[in-house]
Amino acid sequence: MSDFARKDFSTKVKESATPDSTKSTGQKIKEAVTGSGDKIARGAQPDSSKSDTQEISDKFGRSKDRNTHGSTGESIVDKTKHALGGDRH
Repeated sequence: MSDFARKDFSTKVKESATPDSTKSTGQKIKEAVTGSGDKIARGAQPDSSKSDTQEISDKFGRSKDRNTHGSTGESIVDKTKHALGGDRH
């Protein structure tokens, strides 16, 4: 089972295994929207409050994003803490 408002692992695997050429325009749009929502949720929720499978999936996703887009891999919460100085004691 996945965390609230998240795509579960089997859905992600099924979507990536199905060639885009066989998907309808509606399917592609749905996957893009739900994928973006999943990325937002991934960054907003700290790893410590996720299920084990969701945490592993998110770490893999962040690693892929870092390699593809050059991101830092930090969650939105962590980035906000750093920007506001909340990580300094």
